[in-house]
Amino acid sequence: MVKLNQNQILIAVAVLAVAITGVLILGGSNPQVAKVLSYFKLNTGMSAETIAKNSVNHLNTNVLQAGNTAELVSYSEESGVIKMKITIAGKAYDSYATKDGKLLFPEAIAIAVTASPTTPTAQNTTQVTPATVTKVAKTMLDAYVVSGCPFGIQVQRALADAIKTVPAIAEYVKVRYIGAISGNTITAMHGVEEADENLRQICIREEQPAKYWNYVSCYIKKAAGTSAGGMPYGDTKTCQKETGVDSVKLNACVGDVNRGVKFAKEDFDLNAKLNVQGSPTLILNDQRISEDAFGGRSADAMRNIVCSSSITAPAFCATKLNTTPATTSFSVSYAAPAGATTAAANTNCAPAVQ
Repeated sequence: MVKLNQNQILIAVAVLAVAITGVLILGGSNPQVAKVLSYFKLNTGMSAETIAKNSVNHLNTNVLQAGNTAELVSYSEESGVIKMKITIAGKAYDSYATKDGKLLFPEAIAIAVTASPTTPTAQNTTQVTPATVTKVAKTMLDAYVVSGCPFGIQVQRALADAIKTVPAIAEYVKVRYIGAISGNTITAMHGVEEADENLRQICIREEQPAKYWNYVSCYIKKAAGTSAGGMPYGDTKTCQKETGVDSVKLNACVGDVNRGVKFAKEDFDLNAKLNVQGSPTLILNDQRISEDAFGGRSADAMRNIVCSSSITAPAFCATKLNTTPATTSFSVSYAAPAGATTAAANTNCAPAVQ
């Protein structure tokens, strides 16, 4: 067979789409249609993951030539089929397979016309569960918080506990901050003290990442005062000293608009793009999720989010973590005292209506 180049691949995909459309219209009685139908047959009785992987293997074995390898990027169940995102020669394609594993479709044509969305994808309120979450090769969970919000602290505590037990989880999560920039000054929903601490945590995250989780774990233990916005704030000086943060480097980052403010702007631009407002908001691979569907605001729920959304589960997924919900606000202990009321997973801090 002749080796396909990139243009030929694109043409082949289009031809295959037309062929499959013909299959759907004409049915299986025509011999030529049956021939096309059999060409795309896969095995039956397989999981969604196996169907996705076997589909890609089918392309590599029977359709593409050496040098034009298809790679599986992600897969999910959608509209009764297995949807797969694959790459061929650097180009991304959406392909589909039936859930019984019998047919592979190089393209799907939507027959229901809907209005263009007026909000970003992350605003989608469809409930995502471990069974339906889109799986990707390298998952990333972004937790958006503000440093003074008791519920944002709750998620930071759950993440910190998970990472303390399984440090490798840190590779799959990132805490981002909610705010805005006025001139060269960042602002936050609960006042200047919160804004200042947001910036400190951002600088530590970016320039001293090995210190970030130890610092946060210290900071959320004890309040040092209450801001004008009514939210408590922690003891940053003590925590910098106890966790080995380079305070000189930190202060330089905070005071440099080309460092601290630039880092913060990246977070805030994503706030706007994804319409993030409440603290905490969890964004998994650019899709808003509810942690409640994965076990709430506990260390094990954070592990479950990462593991459920991975095509190949990391080794730590076999390790069960703390399933008790983390306590809110400043506290020296992970869990709330016996008898205390624990906030619901969807409870958050939102900006005041102007």
